Amino acid sequence: MYSESPPPDSLRRLVRCRWESAEPGPKRIVPDGCVDLVAGAGQVFVAGPDTTAWTSAFPPGTRLRGLRFQPGAAAAMLGVGADELRDSRVPLPDLWNRRGATLADEILSGRDLADAMADVAAERTAAADPVVERMLAHLAAEFAGNAGELGRGEGEAPSARWLADGRPAGPPTHPGARLSSNAAEPSAWRSAAPGRQPARHPTGDQAAQPPANASRSERQARRRFTLAVGYGPATYRRILRLHRAIALAPAAATLADLAVAAGYADQPHLTRECRALTGLTPGAYFAG
Repeated sequence: MYSESPPPDSLRRLVRCRWESAEPGPKRIVPDGCVDLVAGAGQVFVAGPDTTAWTSAFPPGTRLRGLRFQPGAAAAMLGVGADELRDSRVPLPDLWNRRGATLADEILSGRDLADAMADVAAERTAAADPVVERMLAHLAAEFAGNAGELGRGEGEAPSARWLADGRPAGPPTHPGARLSSNAAEPSAWRSAAPGRQPARHPTGDQAAQPPANASRSERQARRRFTLAVGYGPATYRRILRLHRAIALAPAAATLADLAVAAGYADQPHLTRECRALTGLTPGAYFAG
């Protein structure tokens, strides 16, 4: 069982949805470009943005509830760059120390997640980064049109040069672990407690060398995007394209048709990307 519901009005700018889950067994989690705050099984943790699928292995029937932040919104709320949380599950007390432990106890005692985060949001009033907002809107618009408008080849990426960033450096730290506490140096987490400024440490594709013709403003835009979202715009674009394929799959006659409609160069391109992001071939993933 999995269900979603809208966030309260006070959090709509920051939170995409509330959700609840009680799965009968292990569940494959695929990247979606978001950060989640999750409570259940005696734990409250932040699930960072993923670059590949991982398996949630809580005991069957475990009830989880969560808040899914809007892409790019979690960093300001949590006080740490989203890239520091990439491919990790970080206990809230490790992120916010005593404040995190207190909030975790309250949440596990029944306090609503949205209510708890509304208090934090009231303390963190930083406006959204307009550069990141424009980049997110540009990417979302690319995959929001009709299927026939999305059949671009691999070499026909949008003209914005800030899409030419690198992939995350190295594989996920612990892609299958329920919790891990090594998404960042402990000192970075300690500085993330409410009331302090978020740590800023370039990691992964934030630190990748940009193209030689990239201007300073373009490099800065990519760094700001990575800090807010968790990885650079090229990686985020791959994730959006995968979810476009997931949305179109039920109506696609063949995988070749699906590949073109979702914006892949061809079926082998879809296969490579699906394997990289879900761990399965398109045939296996979409059959499930």
